[in-house]
Amino acid sequence: MQLIHRGKICSIVETSEKHDMNLLKNKSVTFVWEFMFTRSMFETNDIECQHKLLTQLAHLIDKGEIVSTLTEVLTPINAENVKLAHQKVETGSTIGKIVIESFN
Repeated sequence: MQLIHRGKICSIVETSEKHDMNLLKNKSVTFVWEFMFTRSMFETNDIECQHKLLTQLAHLIDKGEIVSTLTEVLTPINAENVKLAHQKVETGSTIGKIVIESFN
């Protein structure tokens, strides 16, 4: 992995692999995890920021400035489609997000 000097690396996924964070020290690189639901899980004082961030994100998606990672929509919401979506995710080869929508 090639790193830049004085940068930031942010992850939104967990890892089971061990990583030597000492490699970042001499480059002055920061590593952080971001979790969308931290504010609501811990009822932080700035919990209303979550609403503002999601509203802004929705606006940017609607304007086409940010492209969603949605790649597949399964409908309706039923046991068959939940099982299908789960099987697809379990393959480890899905790209983007799978949405199950619309109750019958």
